[in-house]
Amino acid sequence: MRVSAKDAPNGTVTGVQPIPSSDEELNPHRWMIMIGLITATILQVLDSTVVNVALPQMAGNLSATTEEIGWVATGYILSSVIVLPMTAWLSGRFGRKRYLTGSILLFITASFFCGTSRTLPELVFWRVIQGVGGAALLSTAQATLREIFPLEQQGMVQAIFMMGVMVAPTVGPTLGGYITDNYNWPWIFFINIPIGLFSAGMVYAFLHDSPYQKRALSIDWWGIGLLAVGMGCLQYVLEEGNRDDWFDSSTIVILSVVSSIALIGLLAWELSPWNQHPIVNFRVLKNRDLAAGSFLFVALGFGLYGGMFIFPLFAQDILHFTPTLTGMTMMPGAAATAVSVMVCGKLFTPGRQLVPGRILIFFGLAVFIFSMWILGHLSSTSAAPNVQLGLIVRGIGLGFLSAPINLSALSTLRGSAISEGTALMNLMRQLGGSFGIAVLGTYVTNNTNVHRAALIAHVSPVNPVYQHTLMHITHELQANGLTFIAAQKAAFGLIAQMLDIQTITMSYNDAFLLIGMTCLFVSPTIFLLRNRLPVGTHTVEISE
Repeated sequence: MRVSAKDAPNGTVTGVQPIPSSDEELNPHRWMIMIGLITATILQVLDSTVVNVALPQMAGNLSATTEEIGWVATGYILSSVIVLPMTAWLSGRFGRKRYLTGSILLFITASFFCGTSRTLPELVFWRVIQGVGGAALLSTAQATLREIFPLEQQGMVQAIFMMGVMVAPTVGPTLGGYITDNYNWPWIFFINIPIGLFSAGMVYAFLHDSPYQKRALSIDWWGIGLLAVGMGCLQYVLEEGNRDDWFDSSTIVILSVVSSIALIGLLAWELSPWNQHPIVNFRVLKNRDLAAGSFLFVALGFGLYGGMFIFPLFAQDILHFTPTLTGMTMMPGAAATAVSVMVCGKLFTPGRQLVPGRILIFFGLAVFIFSMWILGHLSSTSAAPNVQLGLIVRGIGLGFLSAPINLSALSTLRGSAISEGTALMNLMRQLGGSFGIAVLGTYVTNNTNVHRAALIAHVSPVNPVYQHTLMHITHELQANGLTFIAAQKAAFGLIAQMLDIQTITMSYNDAFLLIGMTCLFVSPTIFLLRNRLPVGTHTVEISE
């Protein structure tokens, strides 16, 4: 089979592998493999959010402070981000079947020891190991599904996969809250064991190694070291920066400098002609679709994980929802994402696309931005139905973004470039989420101070609105039996409380609007994606 220049993505054609086009060429057990892989992927994504609501209980049981117990979540994300870019190399080094099966077993082993941990250092250590195992359950699983299914089934398969990735973060806090309230926090980890064993059995029984995987003859130790230092320091800065007042902390400054130097060194070394077996193949980003999709995934991660971070805070701090009610309020939005992802999979399938990809992505982006406008205009008296409307619209928008971006970015990759591309895309989404949490947390804090200063300026004896409000509250309290002096003192306190609630509400509103503006800012990138997916059996691989 030959490949013409028009079939190639923005890279150099060096090798050709045909796309399987018939059941005889495909793994006959591909649907069984898909069940096992998606099950494992959902476990990995769930565990990034399921522990959040259980952290207070963990802190009490393990005699840890709020800052210390935060490392239970940070350690997992930290190790996952470091390993994620290496998954394509690790898959080639050990073989896809062994690497995936081993990663699942490592994940559930770490889950068991997380549940049996009785000290904080022990729990954090096993969460780090859990993150190492979980990294493969996202990128390698997605690359495998991209390879073992034919073009005409890719739309639905990738939609089902992305449904799990997008819905699981929303379900995580609800599930974690239910388990914590009705059982105990170790069961958050123990439930991974039977599900993980089922997934590992399916993968081991039916999956074969990729015929296109590259086994590196040497180990890129410099690349591994620079990657670990650069990504580890960057993730620490993003996780702890807001808590440590960012660059007022010498630790944050030092780690930021170290991270910058290490990541620049990593990029230079991985692209160096002297490095024949890079741990991360950045050359795959020569592909225009992958580069654009990765950039869009940064924004998607920013909106998905950033929104997931600030909404529960808004719901519980301002609306006074319980953790359980907060989780239940978010569930319709998750259901909307699941439905819209499946609809998108039907509309955007390689070979028979009913709607061009750019149209779907622009529609999804417009709907998502509109949802941020709705959430950005909630008040402190908003009821659950008002909040759910914004979350449902948000869920629809996310569903119409994830599958088309994913398919468009990966559609022109073949061979080993698939696993390399999926690793980088998932890393970009994870980093986007980390940036989202860091930026939005700081943004809410800073804007609260700005709004408070602006509102306090109106609290003045010469302001007739303030005087009218003060006298109205004072008379109401007097009517309930208080003396004038006591009523006026209580009125001052109530106005101060109202002022605090209003300033924080305005800050959360601004944070939701910032997410919408960020998505609007990156929208021109959509034009870099091909409007139609390729049809046929042409295939290319990016040169090294």
